[in-house]
Amino acid sequence: MSKRKQKVTQTSKLEKRIKPLFLICKGTIFKTGKSIRQISLQGYAKANTAFSRIGIRNSIKQISLQGYAAFRRIGIRKKIAALLVVLLLISAIWIKNFYTGWYSPNVASNYTLFIREKDNFDQVVKQLQENGCLTKVETFRRVARFKDYDNNLHPGAYKVQKGWSNNQLINILRSGIQTPVMVTFNSIRTLEDLAGRIARQLQCDSLSFIKLFKNDSSTLKLGFKKETILALFIPNSYSLYWTTTPQAFLTRMKYEYDKFWNETRKGKAKSIGLTTDQVATLASIVQEESNKAEDKPVIAGVYINRLHKDWPLQADPTIRFALGDFGIRRILTTQLAVESPYNTYKNPGLPPGPINIPEISSLEAVLNFKVHDYFYFCAKEDFSGYSNFAKTLSEHNRNARKYQEALNKMKVYK
Repeated sequence: MSKRKQKVTQTSKLEKRIKPLFLICKGTIFKTGKSIRQISLQGYAKANTAFSRIGIRNSIKQISLQGYAAFRRIGIRKKIAALLVVLLLISAIWIKNFYTGWYSPNVASNYTLFIREKDNFDQVVKQLQENGCLTKVETFRRVARFKDYDNNLHPGAYKVQKGWSNNQLINILRSGIQTPVMVTFNSIRTLEDLAGRIARQLQCDSLSFIKLFKNDSSTLKLGFKKETILALFIPNSYSLYWTTTPQAFLTRMKYEYDKFWNETRKGKAKSIGLTTDQVATLASIVQEESNKAEDKPVIAGVYINRLHKDWPLQADPTIRFALGDFGIRRILTTQLAVESPYNTYKNPGLPPGPINIPEISSLEAVLNFKVHDYFYFCAKEDFSGYSNFAKTLSEHNRNARKYQEALNKMKVYK
């Protein structure tokens, strides 16, 4: 066999051995999303900068030409070995970049990411970017696309933690495991107020909530009427998912209602002669009368004394409710004639339902009312928020006169 044929045969055998390794390296480079030319140009630029800094006189071009000339002079084995070294070097660089992009910290700050139903991947990236959450946006995009997260978004609230890698962040977002949010409501008078407060803390809009709250079939299923539905809601802070629907919220509120009205509280209500809804109704009146914790059980005792004596409650807050104006500071005689089932001056007993959503403190004030002989009370003339209590009408009239004179001095006539 001639030397030329022998050389060709050896080269062919060597190529067969090298080809699989070459294909692996080629596939690896392909995954970076860059061509060999791009990688080469980037390497050229970096090397040129490095050589310039250390004062090498020859340009990169001269070094490359010299290297190429030297490469032509070496044998086939050495050429292949040199190519392998280059490929392995490229692979090492790619592996380093791969590891850095996936597992190095890339989340710069703590943040709660909110993803809505119609949001797309670019909007998620924009939200993270605008809030300074990502150190390197492009590496996040690259890992997200590789893990197919850009096509698998899950709505919800996700707490992003400083120091997370792209891999950690995308795993949480892709899994759809939300971070619960604390939903708080108190000092609520109407269903509209409640719907607005909840909508500011959850994904759904207030209209969706109000429609469900005022749906007779929904309230009846829960054991309430439109007049008593306010009694369902126990003001507190609740852990909920941001994507909680109005129906799921209503179901949760029924669960919390049943938990609050345990056998002990039901027993106390029964001993007073009231249902749980009636307790809530009376508590809502007490709540409008005073925000002083010390006075609430005493005021509740006044109204319970009146109920037990079959006296009209004559509660001014019910007149404000009937008139639809809680800003009235002074109830006039003409206003007492308003036609409404909530007018407790004209109608005996409790009104049809709560006039607001009573706080737990107000509910407890009724259940644990102060036992006494008072049948009257009015606000103190010093506007401290406390009340003067009286056992007789004459004593009450003196207290009321002092308060009215104080209002006159303040020029409060309505």
